Amino acid sequence: MLGTVLASALLLTGAAPAVADAGWTPSPIVWAACPDDPDSPTPPDGECGTVRVPLDWNSPGGPTITLAVARHRATDTAHRLGVLLADFGGPGSSNAELAVTPGVFSPEVEARFDVVGFDVRGTGRSEFIECPDTGRPPGDEPAGPAEFAALLKYREQAVSACRARNLPVFDHADTGANARDMDAVRRALGEARISFFGISYGTLLGQQYAEQHGDRLRAMVLDSSIDHSAGIERFLGDRAAAADDAFRQFAAWCDRTTTCALHGQDVYAVWQKALAVTAGTPAQSELRGRVLQDMYRPVWDDLGQAIADAAAGNPPMTAQFSYNYDSIRLAVVCQDFDLRIRSFAQYSVLHAEELRRGPLMRGSTLSHGETMACLGIQGPPSNPPHRLSIPRAPRILLLNSRHDPATPYAWALAIHRQAPANTTLLTYEGSGHGVFEKNACTRSAVDRYLLALAAPEHDVSCPA
Repeated sequence: MLGTVLASALLLTGAAPAVADAGWTPSPIVWAACPDDPDSPTPPDGECGTVRVPLDWNSPGGPTITLAVARHRATDTAHRLGVLLADFGGPGSSNAELAVTPGVFSPEVEARFDVVGFDVRGTGRSEFIECPDTGRPPGDEPAGPAEFAALLKYREQAVSACRARNLPVFDHADTGANARDMDAVRRALGEARISFFGISYGTLLGQQYAEQHGDRLRAMVLDSSIDHSAGIERFLGDRAAAADDAFRQFAAWCDRTTTCALHGQDVYAVWQKALAVTAGTPAQSELRGRVLQDMYRPVWDDLGQAIADAAAGNPPMTAQFSYNYDSIRLAVVCQDFDLRIRSFAQYSVLHAEELRRGPLMRGSTLSHGETMACLGIQGPPSNPPHRLSIPRAPRILLLNSRHDPATPYAWALAIHRQAPANTTLLTYEGSGHGVFEKNACTRSAVDRYLLALAAPEHDVSCPA
């Protein structure tokens, strides 16, 4: 989860304007039992409903769409602190499903808050976006103008087919629209203020809500943040550097851990052999994607075995993102960031920068894949990147791993610099993506802040 090329970047520096959606009054939510999900490992522990919102917030009198909402009520009603809205990222996660999954938050938080999630546009039970199968695409690392042209043509046709199947919501699914939806959910709940917890791509929803409705926030936790000010060069380069940094952490762990499949070997040499064995085949992209995903959690043992297998000629398959990530990113990521590449010359410059900043992993398969998927998008982004401006928001707690392969630590620092007056940064001095459940230090910091509004006075760190 994630502004234009090089010197021509579209990078807005002004604050996002406050939005006033008072002209649209949502109906109160009618709560009922949640539908069973046969794919869910645990039964829902809450109640579900819907909220109707305008398809286009700029034309609130026009067509409407329905958003799925779910709630796990506070168990200690005498000491209830209000609503904690949560977005678990992706994009593609079903926030409604996860909000009523037992044990996502600590018992103390679940006792004092109604935990609420709504499926943002295009996800879960909110106008689900799913692209048609257009066959296997050409490789996303074109070696010359002809290969680039073939990829561009394929992506344009794929985006056109996806858009046609998923109109009208496809054109109105960016995070700016989702932030306005979130305030409609707040009003439908009858709450004057809300608290918010966002992880990964969900942090962008939180940031945009804080820009639009900062005075409606009680507290906000942003865990593993997306930097919306990133132009395409940083979008690719920062993540490439972060993936290499995480790989070096793995290599150091392998050197000192006897259970690592590569212990006692030159980890970097075996990795280069694995890349050589898979060179020129789809298996290499799958291998790099598998390694990146293993670095998310991180699961070092699995990562070491995957590299050993690939070097021996048995490359593993990539574990795929869940939900509808491959489809929804076209309507969300491609509209939240200016990821437009229009020529092989432009691509060559950008790809060289990826390789310069991430020579070990040869760039990030996450950011590269998102950027190349956006090749087929026409026109400028509907929710263009800009610097964060949140003067009306309360103090926000930022969390990030120092060695995060997906949302670089550099992005958390950039957000902190953009809003120094009302952000505090907690650094987890370890690896992986997603911080709040890492250890007692990170969990207690989040709980103290949410329960007592006790944000650390200064930036702090938690040991790995």
